[in-house]
Amino acid sequence: MLAEDIIITGKRAIARSYAKINLTLDVLARRPNGYHDIQMIMQTVSLFDLVIVDKTADDNITISTNLRYLPNNQKNIAYKAADAFFKQTGVSGGAKIMIHKNIPVAAGLAGGSGNCAAVLEALNMLSGCPMSHDELLETGSALGADVPYCFSGGTQMAEGIGEILTPLPSIPESYILLVKPPVNVSTAAIYEEIDNAPLTMRPHTDAMINALSQKNIFTVAQNLCNVMEIVTAKMYPIIGGIKEKMIMNGALGAVMSGSGPTVFGIFDDYKTSKRSADSFSLQFRDVFLVKTKN
Repeated sequence: MLAEDIIITGKRAIARSYAKINLTLDVLARRPNGYHDIQMIMQTVSLFDLVIVDKTADDNITISTNLRYLPNNQKNIAYKAADAFFKQTGVSGGAKIMIHKNIPVAAGLAGGSGNCAAVLEALNMLSGCPMSHDELLETGSALGADVPYCFSGGTQMAEGIGEILTPLPSIPESYILLVKPPVNVSTAAIYEEIDNAPLTMRPHTDAMINALSQKNIFTVAQNLCNVMEIVTAKMYPIIGGIKEKMIMNGALGAVMSGSGPTVFGIFDDYKTSKRSADSFSLQFRDVFLVKTKN
């Protein structure tokens, strides 16, 4: 739970905002309002951003990050989270938010969604919890499809537009290698393309849930599947190249996360995963060897 990773000291909250990967991702249908119904199984990994929230007496909201190119105004989802919290609760005051980004931006790892959830949870705790957990989920859902999941994390299935969550048996502890190629992917553009894409492969969700129930990491790895990969990898063939190299390097399975472009591989031993990480580090900057987190 996100709240368990938040430290409160006076009027300051210090939160760890964890990345997620998609073990499966299926796009089912497009709604009349343009949103898509999805079914996906998500998993938290140990890579995290550090989010520090100070509750202030004035009514200003300020954002600072360690990345110069990130917006520090109303365009930042963390700003939107703070603004939504104060408007919905009527709590007086403002917030000073500092984010140290470790999770790559626009990578399919829910970095921004995690920051959003962390700000909402932190402000709620600093203010005496005027919002219930369900209200936090509802507010987060309006800001991003992955935000509700980020409040609880672990191994969960998300349905609807991401707001219907079902806890699943925890994945066996394993090493996850994340590799993000230097390309930028628009989630909205991928969703537009996927409506007309021939989806020749779809996740076997029941098979993945069964593998998780049996604590069988090999079967989990065999059932990795993301329909968005069909679209994104066609735009950026480097994604397919990373997957192939991961398998050659000893990954039990590999797949793209979210709308991409990050590819992750599952490894069952440290030495093999470290050799693969070292190999990818010669070619790419954003390479992270992490572990599953439940």
